[in-house]
Amino acid sequence: MRIFDPHIHMTSRTTDDYEAMHAAGVRAVVEPAFWLGQPRTSPESFYDYFDALLGWEPYRAAQFGIQHFCTIALNPKEANDPRCRPVLDELPRYLAKDRVVAVGEIGYDSMTPEEDEALALQLQLAVEHSLPALVHTPHRDKATGTRRTLDVVRESGIAPELVVLDHLNELTVGMVLDSGCWAGFSIYPRTKMSEDRMVAVLQEHGTDRVLVNSAADWGRSDPLKTRRTADAMLAAGFDDDSVDKVLWRNPVGFYGQSGRLDLDEPKPDEESSFQGNSIRRGGE
Repeated sequence: MRIFDPHIHMTSRTTDDYEAMHAAGVRAVVEPAFWLGQPRTSPESFYDYFDALLGWEPYRAAQFGIQHFCTIALNPKEANDPRCRPVLDELPRYLAKDRVVAVGEIGYDSMTPEEDEALALQLQLAVEHSLPALVHTPHRDKATGTRRTLDVVRESGIAPELVVLDHLNELTVGMVLDSGCWAGFSIYPRTKMSEDRMVAVLQEHGTDRVLVNSAADWGRSDPLKTRRTADAMLAAGFDDDSVDKVLWRNPVGFYGQSGRLDLDEPKPDEESSFQGNSIRRGGE
């Protein structure tokens, strides 16, 4: 089984997670730029973070045979902080990088005017750079936030097939698929979606334009939820081809629109380092 996790925050995870993910079949991931849990106080902290997503994290993933790509953006929560707004002016130089396969995460957290402005501006950047857009739907009042997001997407002029709305549920999947956008689902241990609920959504709505991710980060989450969803699909009667479509071909199809996916299996090099650092600690 081959798995592509289209939304996971590996900066927050350990090398043990990489090892377990590879054993479970994960061969590629996309890591969206996101909020780190503690507010950032200057734009420069974003740039160091973006550089790590483009350098250190792909190196770390490659040591375990996993291809690592990223999306770059000013996230919705920090779009409300005036100290962070200058990041918007610096995004174009990052969006030109080879391993950046979309603009994201963008969207809504609290649905403020500042978030409105940042979402519209970054959708325009996606159009200008011919990139897909990864859009975060709010955790509070999700149905209203999803409808509002779809309105902004339509107003932006971006092609709907270049947009995935993520963190969806049973109440929002229909409107997103009807819009022509992709539907993203995050499978979590206690919140968002479970494997069984995801299987029910697939049974009702089919497997076209659906992305399933773990969205694993620094909170209570599980980087193996993609594999657990695949196993739940098989147990529910889906065939191997359907599982491969949802867990591999769909994310390849969506992010492949960037023209930047190189899915050749990386060759781990235990002797190499990245700018003098490696994943090894305590030499033998």
